[in-house]
Amino acid sequence: MLFRNLHLYRLTRPFTIPPEELERLLAQQPARPCGPLEPATFGWTAPLGGVLGDRAAALTHGAGGRILLCAERNDRLLPASVLRQELEQKIAQLQADESRRVGRNERTRLRDELVQSMLPRAFTRSSRTLAYVDAKERWLVVDTSSANRAEELITLLRDTVGPLSLQPPQVQQAPASVLTRWLEGRASAGWQVLDECELQDCDDQAGRIRCKHQDLGSDEIRAHVESGMQVIRLGLEWRERLSFVLHDDLSIRRLRFADVVAETLEHMDTDDQAAVFDAEFSLLTLELAGMLNDLLAAFGGEAQEAYRSGEAA
Repeated sequence: MLFRNLHLYRLTRPFTIPPEELERLLAQQPARPCGPLEPATFGWTAPLGGVLGDRAAALTHGAGGRILLCAERNDRLLPASVLRQELEQKIAQLQADESRRVGRNERTRLRDELVQSMLPRAFTRSSRTLAYVDAKERWLVVDTSSANRAEELITLLRDTVGPLSLQPPQVQQAPASVLTRWLEGRASAGWQVLDECELQDCDDQAGRIRCKHQDLGSDEIRAHVESGMQVIRLGLEWRERLSFVLHDDLSIRRLRFADVVAETLEHMDTDDQAAVFDAEFSLLTLELAGMLNDLLAAFGGEAQEAYRSGEAA
């Protein structure tokens, strides 16, 4: 599936940059290899590059009014264990040769010198992060399980297009309370609880119970809830079309199409990889738009005060 793990952000001001202008802006900060002394670089690359290779050039891909972006990070791999070993050997040799102790400041300087000498010889690794902007529904969706990686992409986007007002979705009802209620068998219409959850003790953040491939309606699970534990992660299916694990910060893991939706793509009679990619992106964003609207409604709607404060920022 094109997107697997989602971090969601609400655009609190209209996103009005035309696709042609966005393409021009992204081209000013392209992805590139690391220089000899650069530990990392971060820039924009073609979303279809993983499908069409060198034939893909556009830095945006639009479908259904939504714009797909792709950020690429290149890192020089300098393992901490290797650096530490080299540093200790250098310090030991210096102390033996000069019969003196190496202090903290000198140790830091020696480490910096080692990094500079080792970087040009280090291997590099590339990683890509997809995201899309839905200007009509006011969403920025980032495909990553890491909050830090999502924030890194947002920072790059702001550096590229200028000020961008967004925030994680704010809802009226506490997600953990709603998910706990759903676990107890009171899920909202259109939502089905699957066989995975994580419970947390409200009085002890370290007190957690993870359940997978289990009957969540069992007496044991019910006893944990009755003792005051709350659900912070729950496997769900939406209208027999999407399944995923929802966290109490409203991030999503292991998103997948249900069989009835996946069959739509399987029945495509084409060998054109770009067409298949476009169809999957269009179908994904269409399904997510409906699911996210239902999700906000199930949590009591958006917290309008938080939304207005975001607009004023």
